[in-house]
Formats: sequence, structure tokens, C-alpha cells
Amino acid sequence: MTAATAVRPAGERAMRARRRGGAGPARHFRRYWQLWVMVAPAIAFVAVFAYVPMYGLQLAFREFDFTAGITGGDWVGLKYFHQFFESPQFWTLIRNTVVISVSTLVVGFAAPIGLALMINQVVGRRRRKFLQTATYLPHFISIVVIVGMLQVFLSPTSGLITRFAALFGVEGANFLGSEAAFVPVYVISDVWQHAGWNSIIYLAALSRVDPQLYEAARIDGAGRFSIVRHVDVPALVPTMIVLLILNMGNVLNTGFEKIFLMQNPLNLGVSEVIATYVYKIGILANQFSYATAIGLFNTLINFAFLLIANQIAKRVSNTSLW
Repeated sequence: MTAATAVRPAGERAMRARRRGGAGPARHFRRYWQLWVMVAPAIAFVAVFAYVPMYGLQLAFREFDFTAGITGGDWVGLKYFHQFFESPQFWTLIRNTVVISVSTLVVGFAAPIGLALMINQVVGRRRRKFLQTATYLPHFISIVVIVGMLQVFLSPTSGLITRFAALFGVEGANFLGSEAAFVPVYVISDVWQHAGWNSIIYLAALSRVDPQLYEAARIDGAGRFSIVRHVDVPALVPTMIVLLILNMGNVLNTGFEKIFLMQNPLNLGVSEVIATYVYKIGILANQFSYATAIGLFNTLINFAFLLIANQIAKRVSNTSLW
């Protein structure tokens, strides 16, 4: 008997065994049940805290009644959506939310990329690790502490940054009380806190670049800028596109905690966004149905941006989430 004839029956027996075992989900679970057991707590957590609460979205279409509970109340359709669209606060909330979100998205998306490219050019393993650690440590500082630091550094009377600005002729500047300075302060502090942490994924992408590409570029006479432009940046493009699509899904979701803590009567004209308005209307004013309608509107807009960004990326670069 030749080797070919000996292998053929063995292959046929394996194929028959696979057919008997089935090729569907049952066979998959029997083969990878350990992995499913490990991931089961995460699935249960997401299901309980992300999908089960979605049942409460019906409040956006009902007149909430405390006595009837979350499933009761008269059906009012799109009443609260029309109320929000006709509200004098509508365009102010949309403008403030878009300005803060887009500014944070543009600056906050570009900063980690530039930081990752600079860290990747640092010579010496210890120097690179120290710089990377120093830049992502602010990510672990609490939002409350960050706002407290801003209030100390930007105090009109004793703030360190305020006194430094006075050296250039800016006397007694109240950055946290100025509508013109609120968005820059928010964006700059947000980038300082999260740029280092967000750059980790780009550094991981750069670590996969073949070292021979760098050697070939140097042999061809390319300098550091040319290497970054023609080697590093193309390697980051797929990661950049995926993260940009994900960020577009949260384009109207501004940081509620930070904005709420930075708010005061002087900057309320530019700091009142959808998230803080929903909190004030829903929790403080007990208008649960109205707040649910505003939150659902915000979520639908974010979902639309996510779909549009995914389709554009798929057509332009052939890289998308699905």
C-alpha cells in the first residue's frame, strides 16, 4: 500500500467524523467552550448594563407616570421630540455640543498620532519608556482632580498660568469664566490628559513595521522626516481610519463630568451641551420622558455619523468596521 492510498482513507474518516459532529454552532461551542466560559461574564455585563436598559427608551414616546412605572403612562408619540426641536435651547445646545465635540475630535485625534511618531523617533529604550510613561500617566487622574487643577492654575488672582500670562500683558484673565476661553481650555486639558494613553495603540502599530523598510529608506538617503512620511504614516493609516470611525460614533457625546464641573454662570452660554441639559432636565427637573427623548435623539445622530463615516472609509480606503 502506498503512502497516498494510506492517507486517503484517513482523510475520508476525518471528513466523515466532522460531518457526524456537525459544522454548525453546536460543534463550535463544543470545541471552544473554555473560551466562551471565560468571556461569559463580559457578555453578561454588557447585556445587563447596555442592552436591558434600552427597554427604557419607550419613555421617549410615553407620558411618564410614577404610579404606572417604566412600562406605564399614556402613549404620546413624537410629542417630546417636537418639544425639543421647538425649544429656544435647541440650536444653542446643538452649536455648543458640535463646537466642543468637533474641536476635541480634531485636536484629540491628531495629537496622539504626532506624539506616537515623536516617541518612535526617540533613540534609546530607557528614554522611550520614560517618555511614554510620563505622557500617559495623566490619563489615570480623576476628572474631579483635573478640574480642581484647572481652577488652581487658572485662578484670576493666584493662578500660575494666569500670572505667567500677566508677563505678556494679559492682566487678571479669568479663563474659566470667559466664553471665548472655555473651549480652548477644555480641549487643551483633554489632550494633555488623554493624548499619551491614546498614543499606545499607534505605538503598537509602529512596532509591527518591518525594520528592513527603515534600513532601505536610509540607504536611499531618506532623512527622519522622509522616513516618518513614507514609512511610519502609511503603517498607521489603517489604525487611524478604524479609530476615526469609532470616534465619529461619539461625535456628539461630550465629556459630561468635565463640562459639568467646569460650568459656571459666566461661561454657561458656551458650556451648556446636550449631556448637561439632559441631566438638568431629567434628574433635577424630573422630566424623564423629555430627557429620554433628547438622549435618544443624540444617540441616533451619533449612529448616523458612524454609518456615514464607515461607508466613506470603505469607499475611499477599503478599510472599515464592516
